[in-house]
Amino acid sequence: VEPVQTEPRILTVEREVPLDCIYKAYHMCGKMDDEYPVTDLMSDLLSNGNSSRLYQSLIKEQQLFSDINAFLTGDEDGGLFVVSGKLIQGVTMEKAEAAILEELNRLKTNLVNGDELHKVKNKVESLIAFTEMRIQERALNLAYSEHLGDINMVNTDIERYRAVTPEQIRTLANQILRPENCSTLYYLAKK
Repeated sequence: VEPVQTEPRILTVEREVPLDCIYKAYHMCGKMDDEYPVTDLMSDLLSNGNSSRLYQSLIKEQQLFSDINAFLTGDEDGGLFVVSGKLIQGVTMEKAEAAILEELNRLKTNLVNGDELHKVKNKVESLIAFTEMRIQERALNLAYSEHLGDINMVNTDIERYRAVTPEQIRTLANQILRPENCSTLYYLAKK
């Protein structure tokens, strides 16, 4: 297990790529931890669909990014909560990063609106229901749950998501989205 990160890590790389990109990776829990559904819903609030926070604010309104995502890595062991974005040409890395941090700070300071949370919970529930419709997917889900040590997780996973509250999201956002828990990569296009 990697030691707890106690200070920000920053790396700047310049390569032959078409656009500047930014990656902010925060350490988080594994799939079997109670906090996992909360973290998963946090990423969905930020970037699942065109009505998500990052899309609406940073792509549509401020026009800073051509693409931006928040996603999770890892399964059994702890993973990463990653925010990645491709900057629109002419946007400075400083302005782009400040805008990302502003959206992350909204999760840390304000309670998520009940309707907004309900919407992302419905998306998760629909996804789980659709993956259970095919026998092959059901078998894979059962095998994966057994691999993780709880075959019944297939039947209880949705309840874990339904139980998430706005307060839990704010609390966990404050635990995870800390500067000292973040590794940042500035991926710059060669001029």
